[in-house]
Amino acid sequence: MTASRIKSIVESLIFISEEPMSLDRLCGILQEYDRDLIHTSILELLSDYSDPDRGIFLTEVAKGYQFRTREENGDYVRRLVKAKTSRFSQSALENLAIIAYRQPITRAEIEYLRGVDSGGVIKTLLEKKLVKILGKKDIPGRPLIYGTTRYFLEMFSLKDLKSLPTLREIEDLVGEGIHEQQEELPLVGVQTTTDEI
Repeated sequence: MTASRIKSIVESLIFISEEPMSLDRLCGILQEYDRDLIHTSILELLSDYSDPDRGIFLTEVAKGYQFRTREENGDYVRRLVKAKTSRFSQSALENLAIIAYRQPITRAEIEYLRGVDSGGVIKTLLEKKLVKILGKKDIPGRPLIYGTTRYFLEMFSLKDLKSLPTLREIEDLVGEGIHEQQEELPLVGVQTTTDEI
């Protein structure tokens, strides 16, 4: 079989998969083909779909590969699928950020950092499959420990946890005024609507 035919098969498999397709999974499906040939096909597809004039692109996300629509076409795509963008309350974002950067972490540790009860928000993040229970910490009381999920990586278009921005990168993006703005934000009594987490 020719390399172009294998590339075509790989393209079809990535396209049809509902979740990011890892190289290992592709190799498991295409057992009769050489891993290097499959990997080369992926690299060629990444190059083929890198043209900014195309409506979709192939990207590495959540330790796999997935086709995504261009961000600038999002409004038009939403008209078709009538999808709602996910909205997060300040509280949910704070909890999610703490879990993402400090995992594995217990609820008590999250609440210590935030200074408020986080049980309800953690429950919601679990229901939304952004956070999962990793096990129990080996200390008295054996509290649950939390970490982010593969879906978290997908939602935020992250290749892996190392792709999270550093504090310096965040400060550069937001600017030096971030500290003053954060002090003004209330940490308790945040109002949320029904479509927010």
